[in-house]
Amino acid sequence: MGRINGYGVLLGAQRLRDSAYSRLVAGGFQSFGAGSRIMLPARIANPDRISVGAGVLIGAGSWLMVPSRDEPGPVIELHDRVRMRGTSISAVRSVVIEEAVGIAAGVYISDHSHGFDLVDVPIRDQPLTEARPVRICRGAWLGQNVVVMPGVTIGEGVVVGANAVVTRDIPPRTVAVGAPARVVRELVPG
Repeated sequence: MGRINGYGVLLGAQRLRDSAYSRLVAGGFQSFGAGSRIMLPARIANPDRISVGAGVLIGAGSWLMVPSRDEPGPVIELHDRVRMRGTSISAVRSVVIEEAVGIAAGVYISDHSHGFDLVDVPIRDQPLTEARPVRICRGAWLGQNVVVMPGVTIGEGVVVGANAVVTRDIPPRTVAVGAPARVVRELVPG
């Protein structure tokens, strides 16, 4: 029989805490699928505007923000088996992340921007602009610190390299890198 150590006990306690928290808050979401879990700490604003599929993992340090309640229905949709860690998603119109998308730490996804035309007004106090839907299609992978801008669709099976800034659509089954992100390779079935 294996020895019990402090690290194993701590991990077990964290899993229990996160499972209990997830069950407690699930009813506040538009929907919350079976087997989905939120790891603490996490920050979630207006969860009734967020839909979470089955088997989703919202990792520690993630922020899911719906800053306004103007749009009906889910504004952020996380389909089945989405995995994220330390990810920030801010949406006022629509951010859809399809099934089995993987998102590394430090990723920022937004369907809007802050205005900055009023030079005497702090940026955070200026009106939101450019609210355009974002879609990340099935099986895509977003590497560390990727930024996804408003109005972008990232195609099925796309790999977006670390630190990329996605300012325009990326076609399915490609690899995109850079700031702004550009396609550098097509992925072909082996």
